[in-house]
Amino acid sequence: MTRIVKKDDSSEVRRITWVGLGWNIVLSVGKFFAGYFGGSQALIADAIHSASDFITDIAIIVGSRFWNSPPDAEHPYGHRRFETLISVGIGLAVCAVGFGLGYNAVIALKDGVQSKPEWIAAIMAAVSIVVKEALFRYTRNKGRAIRSEAVEANAWHHRSDAYSSIPVLVAVLFGILFPDLWFADSVGAIIVSVFIIHSGFEIAWPGIHRVADEGASEEVSQRLKSIALACPNVISIHGFRSRYVGSDLHVDLHVVVPAEMTLLAAHDLAEEVERQLIESGENVVDALVHIDPYDERKANK
Repeated sequence: MTRIVKKDDSSEVRRITWVGLGWNIVLSVGKFFAGYFGGSQALIADAIHSASDFITDIAIIVGSRFWNSPPDAEHPYGHRRFETLISVGIGLAVCAVGFGLGYNAVIALKDGVQSKPEWIAAIMAAVSIVVKEALFRYTRNKGRAIRSEAVEANAWHHRSDAYSSIPVLVAVLFGILFPDLWFADSVGAIIVSVFIIHSGFEIAWPGIHRVADEGASEEVSQRLKSIALACPNVISIHGFRSRYVGSDLHVDLHVVVPAEMTLLAAHDLAEEVERQLIESGENVVDALVHIDPYDERKANK
């Protein structure tokens, strides 16, 4: 059986995440003080959202040291499931932050808390949108390049922060230009919370599926089947199965070969099918091929 050891990308994961962590510190501190001195509850809520990124950034930095550990006796399939669990944790943390911010905004609206935001709050919200969108694109591209679902999940966390700053900017501008709309800032904070909750759900849901041993999509499965069928002397395939362990894909299938093939030739063919699947570009790290001799009696039934 052919098996490859996935390249240890933990150092690259940590480097990417440290970049985001540094900017999250700058933005959260900047938004908090701009919201405090600029009189914007929505911007303070957005600052808390940015601060929540610290938890997920640290989780990825620490977790990457675990999920890249090689297989051992207790974990023969490796430790990539840690990556999925961290992705789910990121999503749930984002949802929790969203619910908390929404609750506080509703209470403020109910109690009639009036906000009179100033231009410093609007400027900081605009800066946050630009910086977080840039961080999203940078982190997503890097995550795709190294095929890390945790890094990609963190990228979408950056995008949620960028989205959440848009209604903040709108609410602050309304508060500045139309002082009579005292509730605009609280409404903006509520809208932010909805964006955050939705983003958290989208981050957590794919990871929940993978914890339940989700397999490859139909498109990926068909491509892998076609690759196996294209190998010389492969008559047909059946019993194809796959499952993700973290971002790694494990595949097993039955390959029907000519009955007159020698055991050695059949073994070499299995090795070739495994090699082709692993080199398919679909992040297959382990392929188990079972050889079945062609039986004309069964084929004619």
